[in-house]
Amino acid sequence: MEQADKALEILLRNTVHIETVEDLKRKIVLGRPLVIKAGFDPTAPDLHLGHTVLLNKMKDFQDLGHRVVFVVGDFTAMIGDPSGRNEARRPLSKDEILKNAETYKEQVFKVLDAGRTEIRFNSEWLGALGAEGVIRLCAKYTVSRMLERDDFKKRFHEGIPLFIHELLYPLLQAYDSVALKADVELGGSDQLFNLLVGRAIQKDYGQEPQVVMTVPLLEGTDAKMVDGRLVGVKMSKSLGNYVGVAESPLTQFLKLMAISDDLMWRYLEVLLGWDKGEIEKVKDACARGEKNPRDVKERMAFEIVKRFHGEEGALRAVEEGNRWLRGRVREEGVQECVVSAPKDGIMLFLALKEAGLVKSTSEARRKAEEGAIYLDGEKVQGEEVRKLLPGDVHTVRVGRKILARIKVVG
Repeated sequence: MEQADKALEILLRNTVHIETVEDLKRKIVLGRPLVIKAGFDPTAPDLHLGHTVLLNKMKDFQDLGHRVVFVVGDFTAMIGDPSGRNEARRPLSKDEILKNAETYKEQVFKVLDAGRTEIRFNSEWLGALGAEGVIRLCAKYTVSRMLERDDFKKRFHEGIPLFIHELLYPLLQAYDSVALKADVELGGSDQLFNLLVGRAIQKDYGQEPQVVMTVPLLEGTDAKMVDGRLVGVKMSKSLGNYVGVAESPLTQFLKLMAISDDLMWRYLEVLLGWDKGEIEKVKDACARGEKNPRDVKERMAFEIVKRFHGEEGALRAVEEGNRWLRGRVREEGVQECVVSAPKDGIMLFLALKEAGLVKSTSEARRKAEEGAIYLDGEKVQGEEVRKLLPGDVHTVRVGRKILARIKVVG
């Protein structure tokens, strides 16, 4: 029992919701490897630090001897998870999904043990359901229960289109748990409704309901403290506020060094697993001037980069990154941004989006047409095509308020 309590302490760390702790403890003492399931829809080609919060929890189970199943949602990706959406996702082609899935398979083993991780594609069982199977599955859940989900309810009452295929998503995700006979399903805190549907559907199929565990959503690199509260949206590549798992060591280091000190404490807890008491001690030491917050941030960045690129790669990133950081000229009101690019460069408008200076390439194009974008002091003319190359450092002005220095890394 003491061993079970110790395991439970590890597993409960850095979680938001558990349904239920008692069920988890009971399953742990069974003495058999539990089936731990987590699903990832390959809707984009890259994993980022936000994904690793969930991967870290999977690794906790893995280290305790349980069977971890990484579910690639190649079938459900054709719908796209509607969690937190105020509109339907753009459907992806089969080729896009498979290409993204291959990159996931490469990147996931930067956190999980390849020899102890089972990768399954949910098209294996969802594709085999057929029309009859889907109808039978739909008969196990009511529309009224589905509309209890906050984002569905909001869209329905506001008259925003809610499509039938979106209502199927939680049911199909739930059937993944049935197919795998999952003991535990993990997900982000925004996934709670979907995971709970899995419990209900397993029961209808005569299985013991899975334990549901959710982990925190990681704020993006642009999160700031406002009125004593950390404010920011979750990390997302589409918003440009991410640190990619597959990005170069230097890119990762510079992006992490650019976050606010307030966000640093959050990353130390969620990404590196620092104890809250330890964090408070270091915070106090910084407040008293006994420690420099920059040194703490450098240590954080080093540890995160080391996780994905090894100690040698992390040490090189710290050396090269600090050389650049020391050499740059600081100017009042200038944002420091880092974007990664292939050898042949990145298009200017895309670089502006990746740096978080505009919301989309369309917005960048529109602002350029208005004469509101300057690159190194020269106005960007409308549809002007220009590439920024690795190693470049450019000063960019967007409108009257945004002045930034962009460093392009390979």
